[in-house]
Amino acid sequence: MKEEKFDFYSKTSLKSYNLDDAMRYQLSMLDSLDVFTRRHSENVANLTCRICEYMNASNKFTVYCTTCAYLHDIGKLFIPSKILQKDSALTDEEFKIMKTHTTIGYNMCMKDLKLRPYAAGALYHHEALDGSGYPNGITKKDIPIEGQIIRVADEYDAIVSKRQYKSHIDISETLAILFEDATPKKGNKDGKINSKILKALIKVVIDDVEYEKYCVQEYLEYLEENISRLNEIDKYVRKMNESKKEKDKAYYENGIKILLADGETISNYYDVLEEYNQAKQVRSDMLKKLDSEIKKIKKMKI
Repeated sequence: MKEEKFDFYSKTSLKSYNLDDAMRYQLSMLDSLDVFTRRHSENVANLTCRICEYMNASNKFTVYCTTCAYLHDIGKLFIPSKILQKDSALTDEEFKIMKTHTTIGYNMCMKDLKLRPYAAGALYHHEALDGSGYPNGITKKDIPIEGQIIRVADEYDAIVSKRQYKSHIDISETLAILFEDATPKKGNKDGKINSKILKALIKVVIDDVEYEKYCVQEYLEYLEENISRLNEIDKYVRKMNESKKEKDKAYYENGIKILLADGETISNYYDVLEEYNQAKQVRSDMLKKLDSEIKKIKKMKI
């Protein structure tokens, strides 16, 4: 059985801008980050790029904003690993240290002429429109749009990673958290995140769910082709076993050998068939759940 291939995030948008060539120096900074933080930075950049596209941003701004997103967590280079990689909740003191990655990253960028233009990503990605964010607790009017976009992409990927999503099934639960953050609380005219940016993210997520559906459907077709082939083998095996003449047995056996794939034999083909049938059922159920998920997401209103 071939391996099913699916990437949670599509890289199509990033490739379309050829960002690897345009930002080789900036991206080289990520090499020093731990694997988890590097992957998170790449995911946030990918989401940021695609959010910008749905917001009809110019190519120039999209590349700029995406670069800021790649570098948004660069300050974590100087956060102790015991805090950065801690599985349980941080203590107040540890969280205080963790929050310094924003200003550390900003200062790193400002000291390097090639990184200086992208310092906003590091400084503003944890600020909130209602003033409840950090490091400076500023409000909407003082938070540049690139910081607002990266905040949404960063929060979404952080939740996705924490919950260890392998599929977009139940991804609406993650979006519900962001919807809550976009909702103004009593006494505030703004929520924590920009609702227009969240709407753009929803379009990105729908695209990704549709892409996953396509991957699942493609794999289902592969399974169905092999189930059909193995059912044909099963029919030939039955006829071979029922044959009285040796020449008839030989005829069916040769037909079976032609239909067998690598690793399959007359003695194990039925077990393989059962595996394919089980896999088909799992993917069929997944397809139904993804269809349901898209319907839930499209019904969500800000």
